[in-house]
Amino acid sequence: MVENWLQPVLLLMLREWSSYGYELMEKMAAFGLAAMNPGTVYRTLRQMEKDGIISSSWDTSTAGPARRVYSITDAGETYLKYWADSLDHYQKMMNTFFQIYTGQPSRPRPDKRERNDDS
Repeated sequence: MVENWLQPVLLLMLREWSSYGYELMEKMAAFGLAAMNPGTVYRTLRQMEKDGIISSSWDTSTAGPARRVYSITDAGETYLKYWADSLDHYQKMMNTFFQIYTGQPSRPRPDKRERNDDS
């Protein structure tokens, strides 16, 4: 489940700012992904680049070793919108589930006495 959640989280962060892998891992804590294996994150980033939903370039402007900086692509924006729409639908289903589970239905149910039973 976590790996499935990783791609949309990375895309969401990259939509806000281009970043390098280490910085992305640091910011994933806000999504409850603080304990992610760095190998998993970098493999996911490489696969996302192969899939065309992110791109990368080498940043050599700072002192120290060059760092690979990732950015979202137009295809990544489209994929992120698909995820957001899917999660919105899923959230509505979950809200309905918990409203019923906790006895707080989202719409009034007809009183059993008001039903017309022909049996």
